[in-house]
Amino acid sequence: MEDNFQSLGAIASGLVAGLKPTRAAAARSSITYHDNVVQGSDEWLALRCGLLNASEMKLILTPKTLKPASNDNERAHLYELLAQRITRYVEPHYISDDMLRGQEDEFLARASYSREYAPVQEVGFVTNDEWGFTIGYSPDGLVGSDGQIEAKSRRQKYQFQTIIECAEKQTIPDEFVLQVQTGLLVTKRKWCDFISYCGGSHMVTIRVYPNPTIQDAIVSAATAFEKRIAEKIDKYRTIIGASGVRLLPTERIIEREIVL
Repeated sequence: MEDNFQSLGAIASGLVAGLKPTRAAAARSSITYHDNVVQGSDEWLALRCGLLNASEMKLILTPKTLKPASNDNERAHLYELLAQRITRYVEPHYISDDMLRGQEDEFLARASYSREYAPVQEVGFVTNDEWGFTIGYSPDGLVGSDGQIEAKSRRQKYQFQTIIECAEKQTIPDEFVLQVQTGLLVTKRKWCDFISYCGGSHMVTIRVYPNPTIQDAIVSAATAFEKRIAEKIDKYRTIIGASGVRLLPTERIIEREIVL
């Protein structure tokens, strides 16, 4: 499966400079829509570089307790974003079979939703910087002026579990709550239709509304996380400028880029 690698080796600063969102933000709005950016492209990766994103919020906030995480995953994510902010580079990321299947299932889920419920407008990336830092979100589609969708490709055991345990109660699996609530926090839309899709079984659609308690916890955890990153960057710069520390600059060589 060595061919299942996507090149993320774009120099983000250069790419970002050429991007202009096609939908003008409302007056004094902190929300920016990047309509013409294709998810997974170098432009998209450049926009996400160094940013807290909805899909990764579970790494800094514990879903069940809504307390800031303090573990190896959180620390690894802090240093990953820190490194991206300093180098403006995103390291290559392995694409698994599940991820490839998910790309196809997302397309099918969006088409089914558009056919049965409402038209969906695709958008590459949305950012919101109202808190003094930026959080990003890549919705699977926008619905009218009030809604959005978040589609998940599921293995059949999880799909049947979702149908039995969540569909009737109109709740979504715990593992996706923070992503969906962060997405609503970023876009400020009124609802998100969570779609659970598995070919050969029923597609599940569950409407989710903003939850102020969860969103307050997200903002609090993100604020603390951003403060820690800033402190670490300051320490890094101090060390780089210190005398007596044996540090040699090197050049990154990208040997190959495989485009899927």
